[in-house]
Amino acid sequence: MCFSQAMLDDVQTLFEKKQFIKAETQIINYLKENPNHLKAIELLGDAYGHQKKWDGAIDAYKKLVVAKPNTANYHYKYGGVLGMKALQNKLKAIGLIGDIKKAFTKAAELDENHIETRWALVELYMQLPGVFGGSKAKSLTYAQELEGLSKVDGYLAKGYINEYDDEPELAEKYYKMAIQEGGSLTCFNKLTSFYVSKNQPNKAIENIEEAHKKHHRNALHYQIGKVAAEYNVKLKKGEQCLHVYLKNYSLEDGVPKAWAHYRLAQIHAHQNNKETALKYIDLAIAQLPKIKPFKAEKEKILNL
Repeated sequence: MCFSQAMLDDVQTLFEKKQFIKAETQIINYLKENPNHLKAIELLGDAYGHQKKWDGAIDAYKKLVVAKPNTANYHYKYGGVLGMKALQNKLKAIGLIGDIKKAFTKAAELDENHIETRWALVELYMQLPGVFGGSKAKSLTYAQELEGLSKVDGYLAKGYINEYDDEPELAEKYYKMAIQEGGSLTCFNKLTSFYVSKNQPNKAIENIEEAHKKHHRNALHYQIGKVAAEYNVKLKKGEQCLHVYLKNYSLEDGVPKAWAHYRLAQIHAHQNNKETALKYIDLAIAQLPKIKPFKAEKEKILNL
């Protein structure tokens, strides 16, 4: 048992380091001696999933479903990788739809509090064409169940449904309700993404500013600069935010400095400041020389 726990801890550490191939090898070696160890089988499925090896993940999770048919999370994971397989191979997707529905529905039946499964069903029934069982009504049913478990998730689900169904006023309403109820960065990001998708950059920037008042994340400065640069709006504010982002940058912010320099180049290009734009795009290319949009932007700047 001690050896088993040590192996599991090692695998979790490898996952945290994103060393999924090493984790896969370690788990396979362990399963040679312990072929029925359910946690190891689950971790193998996880390792395959992280590498987008959907067939391997499907086989692993199917073993779990057969071994423990009343465990909701096994059905949820099985349905999830079947769904990813369907997205990868459109020719096989039709044949997989029934199994995907069955897996998610079984997970929901087994665990009335399983939030992730209900989210999966909300998205599944919205994205499926009607001929294959897609249904806004069914999607809303699971969104209502989500709201009973978590108001924030319920509001976000209803926002997603109405955004997908091209009902922008209702989508905006529910995303705002989610922010009012929970106020997490995820809630703000959903509304920001919605505004961007609807070509409303000024509203997007205002929403990011509200998020910053509550969460004080440096990454939000980059987000403002990005929207300003992409849509040629509020350029002065965008430039200021990008400089703040660069000054306070840490690895936790996620977006490399090169992208902030790229956005600064875009902003100065919008203002026809060719020399300054070139300075920033050269900085971006020097830091990340293989990024194609950087090279394309330099060509645009040179043609100013």
